[in-house]
Amino acid sequence: MSVATVGVVTFPGTNCDGDVRHAINRGAGRDAGLEAVSVWHEESSLSGIDAVVIPGGFSYGDYLRSGAIAALSPVMQAVRERARQGMPVLGICNGFQILLEAGLLPGAMRRNRTLRFICRPVTVRVERTDTPFTLLYAPGEVLELPIAHYEGNYFAWPDELDALERRGQVALRYCGPRGEDARVHDAYNPNGAAGAVAGLTNPEGNVLGLMPHPERASESVLGSRDGLRMWLSLGRWLAARREGRRAVTARAGGEADGR
Repeated sequence: MSVATVGVVTFPGTNCDGDVRHAINRGAGRDAGLEAVSVWHEESSLSGIDAVVIPGGFSYGDYLRSGAIAALSPVMQAVRERARQGMPVLGICNGFQILLEAGLLPGAMRRNRTLRFICRPVTVRVERTDTPFTLLYAPGEVLELPIAHYEGNYFAWPDELDALERRGQVALRYCGPRGEDARVHDAYNPNGAAGAVAGLTNPEGNVLGLMPHPERASESVLGSRDGLRMWLSLGRWLAARREGRRAVTARAGGEADGR
């Protein structure tokens, strides 16, 4: 089985990069068809990389605004270019904040409405199953994933939020244990996020920002394996794309030979 390469970006202050590589290389194992490798923030090329994960942490100490300085790193210019070409990009927690600051996703992130750091499991509902990271979930499935952040209060102006909803860009939404919508049951919205947004995609669906940490729920020993299928989904999506390219190449070759 051919293996796709996932670049896991490290900025000064990132502290979840090792966890993500472990979740992909050990947690998901060979079943995912993925190999995670480190990418330093000063890299200006993503040659040989099939997908990128921007993990959580405190890039540049969260000075200025969370993710604001990291968004200016050389690697982010390369991430923007490859994302525009359709490469899957996943930003987790601080990675989500970086994607917002880099303009790859709309909106902004504010401090939690309690003005306190929150670190606990939450439940989220799968709203989209057609992205590279959610293929193997069922529509409406409820997942238990951990959060750990001080600035996870997603914000968009009401008209912008309405547009995001119409375009189906909310991929994961905070909910109750039986899927109760946190937009209605506010107690299930841990940070006060607009639209109870826990995960957001770009219009094309290949870029996903996510406040919960799937890498911390990818093995039984961690108490939940609900995050595991994100890596397996990515492996399935990349494999399908490779097969599609092979089929196109084979067809083109056959036509060139007059077959």
